[in-house]
Amino acid sequence: MFTAKHIKNEDNSQNILELNNPEKSALAKIYLNDGASLQMLKLNEITFIENLEPLAYSDVYASSILFPFANRIQDGRYKFRNKTYEFSINEPGNNNALHGLVYNKTFTISSIQETETFVAATLYYIEKNPPEGFPFPYNIQLEYTLMASQLNLKISIQNLGETSFPFTLGWHPYFVSENLNRSSLHFKSSEKMIFNERMITTGTIVIDQKDPLSLENKKLDDCWRLENPRVFFKTPNYYLSIDSDEPESFLQAYTPPRKNTIAIEPTTGVSDSFNNKIGLKELAPKANYSITWRLQLN
Repeated sequence: MFTAKHIKNEDNSQNILELNNPEKSALAKIYLNDGASLQMLKLNEITFIENLEPLAYSDVYASSILFPFANRIQDGRYKFRNKTYEFSINEPGNNNALHGLVYNKTFTISSIQETETFVAATLYYIEKNPPEGFPFPYNIQLEYTLMASQLNLKISIQNLGETSFPFTLGWHPYFVSENLNRSSLHFKSSEKMIFNERMITTGTIVIDQKDPLSLENKKLDDCWRLENPRVFFKTPNYYLSIDSDEPESFLQAYTPPRKNTIAIEPTTGVSDSFNNKIGLKELAPKANYSITWRLQLN
Protein backbone atom coordinates (compact mmCIF):
# COMPACT_ATOMS: atom_id res chain seq x y z
CA MET A 1 0.00 0.00 0.00
CA PHE A 2 1.26 3.46 -0.94
CA THR A 3 0.88 5.83 2.02
CA ALA A 4 1.09 9.50 3.00
CA LYS A 5 2.52 10.89 6.25
CA HIS A 6 2.13 14.48 7.44
CA ILE A 7 5.16 15.56 9.49
CA LYS A 8 4.46 18.75 11.44
CA ASN A 9 5.74 20.21 14.70
CA GLU A 10 3.96 22.53 17.11
CA ASP A 11 5.42 25.81 15.88
CA ASN A 12 4.82 24.83 12.22
CA SER A 13 8.50 25.31 11.34
CA GLN A 14 8.43 21.78 9.96
CA ASN A 15 5.46 21.05 7.72
CA ILE A 16 6.22 18.22 5.30
CA LEU A 17 4.04 15.74 3.45
CA GLU A 18 5.83 12.48 2.69
CA LEU A 19 4.48 10.05 0.08
CA ASN A 20 5.98 6.59 -0.36
CA ASN A 21 5.46 2.91 -1.07
CA PRO A 22 6.21 0.15 1.49
CA GLU A 23 9.70 -0.53 0.13
CA LYS A 24 10.54 3.21 0.07
CA SER A 25 11.71 2.67 -3.52
CA ALA A 26 9.29 5.47 -4.46
CA LEU A 27 9.43 8.52 -2.22
CA ALA A 28 8.33 12.15 -2.49
CA LYS A 29 8.71 14.92 0.08
CA ILE A 30 6.56 18.04 -0.32
CA TYR A 31 7.35 21.10 1.79
CA LEU A 32 3.99 22.71 2.47
CA ASN A 33 5.42 25.96 3.89
CA ASP A 34 7.56 26.47 0.78
CA GLY A 35 4.75 26.67 -1.74
CA ALA A 36 4.15 22.89 -1.59
CA SER A 37 7.41 22.38 -3.49
CA LEU A 38 8.75 18.90 -4.19
CA GLN A 39 12.06 18.74 -2.32
CA MET A 40 12.81 15.04 -2.80
CA LEU A 41 11.81 12.47 -5.40
CA LYS A 42 12.86 8.86 -5.76
CA LEU A 43 11.42 6.43 -8.31
CA ASN A 44 12.45 2.78 -8.61
CA GLU A 45 15.16 3.48 -6.01
CA ILE A 46 16.73 6.22 -8.16
CA THR A 47 16.93 9.71 -6.69
CA PHE A 48 16.09 12.48 -9.19
CA ILE A 49 15.41 15.43 -6.89
CA GLU A 50 17.26 16.08 -3.64
CA ASN A 51 18.02 18.81 -1.15
CA LEU A 52 20.24 21.37 -2.91
CA GLU A 53 22.39 22.36 0.07
CA PRO A 54 24.37 24.55 0.31
CA LEU A 55 22.05 26.44 -2.07
CA ALA A 56 19.08 27.99 -0.25
CA TYR A 57 15.48 27.58 -1.42
CA SER A 58 15.02 31.35 -1.26
CA ASP A 59 17.81 31.73 -3.84
CA VAL A 60 17.08 28.91 -6.29
CA TYR A 61 13.29 28.33 -5.91
CA ALA A 62 13.85 24.57 -6.11
CA SER A 63 10.72 22.78 -7.43
CA SER A 64 8.59 25.86 -6.75
CA ILE A 65 5.28 26.41 -8.52
CA LEU A 66 5.48 29.55 -10.66
CA PHE A 67 2.17 31.45 -10.64
CA PRO A 68 0.75 33.89 -11.72
CA PHE A 69 3.86 34.21 -13.88
CA ALA A 70 6.84 32.07 -14.73
CA ASN A 71 10.32 33.58 -14.78
CA ARG A 72 10.53 37.41 -14.69
CA ILE A 73 8.55 40.61 -15.16
CA GLN A 74 10.76 43.57 -16.10
CA ASP A 75 10.67 46.22 -13.35
CA GLY A 76 7.70 44.24 -11.98
CA ARG A 77 5.47 46.40 -14.15
CA TYR A 78 2.78 45.44 -16.67
CA LYS A 79 -0.39 46.77 -18.22
CA PHE A 80 -3.65 44.82 -18.32
CA ARG A 81 -6.82 46.21 -19.84
CA ASN A 82 -5.41 49.74 -19.93
CA LYS A 83 -4.42 49.75 -16.27
CA THR A 84 -0.84 49.58 -15.01
CA TYR A 85 0.10 47.21 -12.17
CA GLU A 86 3.38 46.64 -10.37
CA PHE A 87 4.65 43.52 -8.61
CA SER A 88 7.14 43.80 -5.76
CA ILE A 89 10.77 43.47 -6.84
CA ASN A 90 12.39 40.28 -5.50
CA GLU A 91 15.34 40.19 -7.90
CA PRO A 92 16.90 43.54 -6.94
CA GLY A 93 20.10 43.04 -8.94
CA ASN A 94 18.09 43.11 -12.17
CA ASN A 95 15.13 45.09 -10.80
CA ASN A 96 12.71 42.31 -11.79
CA ALA A 97 9.80 40.51 -10.20
CA LEU A 98 10.75 36.83 -10.17
CA HIS A 99 8.80 33.54 -10.19
CA GLY A 100 5.34 34.69 -9.17
CA LEU A 101 3.58 34.82 -5.83
CA VAL A 102 3.01 31.30 -4.43
CA TYR A 103 6.55 29.91 -4.02
CA ASN A 104 6.58 30.92 -0.32
CA LYS A 105 2.92 30.37 0.55
CA THR A 106 1.72 27.65 2.95
CA PHE A 107 -0.53 25.07 1.34
CA THR A 108 -3.24 23.08 3.14
CA ILE A 109 -3.93 19.38 2.68
CA SER A 110 -7.37 18.86 1.16
CA SER A 111 -7.42 15.09 0.66
CA ILE A 112 -5.26 11.97 0.56
CA GLN A 113 -5.93 8.83 -1.47
CA GLU A 114 -3.89 5.73 -0.65
CA THR A 115 -4.03 2.61 -2.85
CA GLU A 116 -1.95 -0.44 -3.73
CA THR A 117 -0.50 1.22 -6.83
CA PHE A 118 -0.36 4.94 -6.04
CA VAL A 119 -0.88 7.67 -3.46
CA ALA A 120 -2.43 11.02 -4.36
CA ALA A 121 -2.39 14.20 -2.27
CA THR A 122 -4.51 17.26 -3.06
CA LEU A 123 -3.28 20.58 -1.62
CA TYR A 124 -4.56 24.12 -1.96
CA TYR A 125 -3.89 27.77 -1.28
CA ILE A 126 -6.62 30.43 -1.48
CA GLU A 127 -5.59 34.05 -2.05
CA LYS A 128 -8.39 36.15 -0.61
CA ASN A 129 -6.33 39.31 0.01
CA PRO A 130 -4.20 39.70 -3.10
CA PRO A 131 -1.45 42.34 -3.37
CA GLU A 132 -1.86 45.56 -5.35
CA GLY A 133 0.39 44.23 -8.10
CA PHE A 134 -2.00 41.35 -8.79
CA PRO A 135 -5.34 42.31 -7.20
CA PHE A 136 -7.18 39.17 -8.28
CA PRO A 137 -8.41 36.52 -5.81
CA TYR A 138 -7.76 32.93 -6.82
CA ASN A 139 -7.59 29.35 -5.62
CA ILE A 140 -4.61 27.25 -6.67
CA GLN A 141 -4.85 23.50 -6.17
CA LEU A 142 -2.03 20.95 -6.57
CA GLU A 143 -2.51 17.23 -6.90
CA TYR A 144 0.63 15.12 -6.54
CA THR A 145 0.29 11.47 -7.56
CA LEU A 146 3.18 9.12 -6.79
CA MET A 147 3.57 5.72 -8.48
CA ALA A 148 6.47 3.27 -8.57
CA SER A 149 8.09 4.82 -11.64
CA GLN A 150 6.09 8.01 -12.22
CA LEU A 151 5.02 11.24 -10.54
CA ASN A 152 2.20 13.44 -11.83
CA LEU A 153 1.58 17.04 -10.81
CA LYS A 154 -1.79 18.51 -11.73
CA ILE A 155 -2.23 22.24 -11.11
CA SER A 156 -5.69 23.80 -11.17
CA ILE A 157 -6.34 27.54 -11.02
CA GLN A 158 -9.76 29.03 -10.24
CA ASN A 159 -10.49 32.73 -10.69
CA LEU A 160 -12.51 33.71 -7.61
CA GLY A 161 -12.98 37.32 -8.69
CA GLU A 162 -15.34 39.32 -10.86
CA THR A 163 -12.78 40.29 -13.51
CA SER A 164 -10.40 38.37 -15.77
CA PHE A 165 -6.69 38.17 -15.00
CA PRO A 166 -3.54 37.36 -17.02
CA PHE A 167 -1.30 34.44 -16.09
CA THR A 168 1.33 31.91 -17.06
CA LEU A 169 2.34 28.81 -15.12
CA GLY A 170 5.64 27.08 -14.54
CA TRP A 171 7.38 24.45 -12.45
CA HIS A 172 11.01 24.75 -11.32
CA PRO A 173 12.39 21.27 -10.45
CA TYR A 174 16.14 20.64 -10.24
CA PHE A 175 17.40 17.19 -11.22
CA VAL A 176 20.62 15.50 -10.18
CA SER A 177 22.76 13.42 -12.50
CA GLU A 178 25.54 10.99 -11.75
CA ASN A 179 27.57 12.94 -14.33
CA LEU A 180 26.04 16.00 -15.99
CA ASN A 181 28.85 16.11 -18.56
CA ARG A 182 27.64 12.75 -19.84
CA SER A 183 23.97 13.77 -19.83
CA SER A 184 21.74 15.30 -22.49
CA LEU A 185 18.36 16.92 -23.12
CA HIS A 186 16.16 15.66 -25.96
CA PHE A 187 13.42 17.89 -27.35
CA LYS A 188 12.16 19.44 -30.57
CA SER A 189 12.15 23.19 -31.07
CA SER A 190 12.39 25.65 -33.94
CA GLU A 191 12.38 28.81 -31.81
CA LYS A 192 14.66 30.00 -29.02
CA MET A 193 14.16 33.08 -26.86
CA ILE A 194 16.66 35.95 -26.90
CA PHE A 195 17.37 37.60 -23.53
CA ASN A 196 18.90 40.93 -22.61
CA GLU A 197 21.40 41.35 -19.76
CA ARG A 198 18.50 41.29 -17.25
CA MET A 199 17.24 37.92 -18.58
CA ILE A 200 14.19 39.57 -20.14
CA THR A 201 12.91 38.15 -23.44
CA THR A 202 13.53 40.63 -26.25
CA GLY A 203 12.79 38.42 -29.26
CA THR A 204 13.28 34.98 -30.77
CA ILE A 205 15.61 33.26 -33.23
CA VAL A 206 14.84 30.37 -35.57
CA ILE A 207 16.71 27.15 -34.75
CA ASP A 208 16.51 23.47 -35.66
CA GLN A 209 16.79 21.64 -32.35
CA LYS A 210 16.11 18.01 -33.19
CA ASP A 211 19.31 16.35 -32.07
CA PRO A 212 20.14 15.78 -28.40
CA LEU A 213 21.53 18.79 -26.57
CA SER A 214 24.72 17.64 -24.88
CA LEU A 215 25.25 19.10 -21.41
CA GLU A 216 29.00 18.61 -21.44
CA ASN A 217 30.61 21.77 -20.04
CA LYS A 218 27.37 23.71 -20.60
CA LYS A 219 26.30 26.72 -18.56
CA LEU A 220 22.63 27.21 -19.36
CA ASP A 221 19.99 29.80 -18.67
CA ASP A 222 17.99 29.35 -21.87
CA CYS A 223 14.41 29.02 -23.07
CA TRP A 224 12.87 27.29 -26.11
CA ARG A 225 9.36 27.04 -27.53
CA LEU A 226 8.58 23.33 -27.79
CA GLU A 227 7.14 21.78 -30.93
CA ASN A 228 5.58 19.12 -28.73
CA PRO A 229 5.35 19.22 -24.93
CA ARG A 230 7.70 16.32 -24.21
CA VAL A 231 11.31 16.53 -23.03
CA PHE A 232 13.69 13.68 -22.23
CA PHE A 233 16.59 13.91 -19.78
CA LYS A 234 19.17 11.19 -20.37
CA THR A 235 21.89 10.57 -17.79
CA PRO A 236 24.38 7.72 -17.20
CA ASN A 237 22.04 6.05 -14.70
CA TYR A 238 18.49 6.96 -15.79
CA TYR A 239 16.29 8.17 -18.65
CA LEU A 240 13.43 10.46 -17.60
CA SER A 241 10.58 11.95 -19.61
CA ILE A 242 8.94 15.26 -18.68
CA ASP A 243 5.56 15.54 -20.36
CA SER A 244 2.64 17.98 -20.38
CA ASP A 245 -0.96 18.05 -21.59
CA GLU A 246 -0.60 21.75 -22.55
CA PRO A 247 0.11 22.04 -26.32
CA GLU A 248 1.66 25.53 -26.05
CA SER A 249 4.68 24.75 -23.91
CA PHE A 250 8.15 26.12 -23.29
CA LEU A 251 11.31 24.69 -21.79
CA GLN A 252 13.62 26.69 -19.52
CA ALA A 253 16.94 25.05 -18.60
CA TYR A 254 19.35 26.43 -15.99
CA THR A 255 22.58 25.10 -14.51
CA PRO A 256 23.11 26.40 -10.95
CA PRO A 257 26.45 26.71 -9.15
CA ARG A 258 26.18 23.12 -7.90
CA LYS A 259 27.87 20.13 -9.46
CA ASN A 260 25.82 17.64 -11.51
CA THR A 261 22.57 19.57 -11.09
CA ILE A 262 20.24 21.14 -13.64
CA ALA A 263 16.87 22.87 -13.52
CA ILE A 264 14.55 21.58 -16.26
CA GLU A 265 11.54 23.85 -16.08
CA PRO A 266 8.33 23.27 -18.07
CA THR A 267 6.36 26.51 -18.47
CA THR A 268 3.41 27.92 -20.40
CA GLY A 269 5.12 31.28 -21.02
CA VAL A 270 8.47 33.08 -21.05
CA SER A 271 10.14 35.88 -19.15
CA ASP A 272 8.20 39.17 -19.26
CA SER A 273 5.17 37.36 -20.72
CA PHE A 274 2.82 39.92 -19.14
CA ASN A 275 4.34 42.48 -21.51
CA ASN A 276 5.49 40.56 -24.60
CA LYS A 277 2.39 38.27 -24.47
CA ILE A 278 4.38 35.13 -25.42
CA GLY A 279 2.38 32.28 -23.92
CA LEU A 280 0.19 34.63 -21.93
CA LYS A 281 -3.28 33.34 -21.02
CA GLU A 282 -6.32 35.05 -19.54
CA LEU A 283 -8.69 33.46 -17.04
CA ALA A 284 -12.29 34.68 -17.00
CA PRO A 285 -14.23 35.30 -13.77
CA LYS A 286 -15.17 32.06 -11.97
CA ALA A 287 -13.40 30.06 -14.68
CA ASN A 288 -10.86 27.27 -14.19
CA TYR A 289 -7.62 26.25 -15.88
CA SER A 290 -5.63 23.06 -15.27
CA ILE A 291 -2.42 21.50 -16.50
CA THR A 292 -0.72 18.20 -15.70
CA TRP A 293 3.03 17.59 -15.81
CA ARG A 294 4.30 14.00 -15.69
CA LEU A 295 7.74 12.72 -14.73
CA GLN A 296 8.22 9.13 -15.87
CA LEU A 297 11.18 6.81 -15.63
CA ASN A 298 11.78 5.19 -19.00
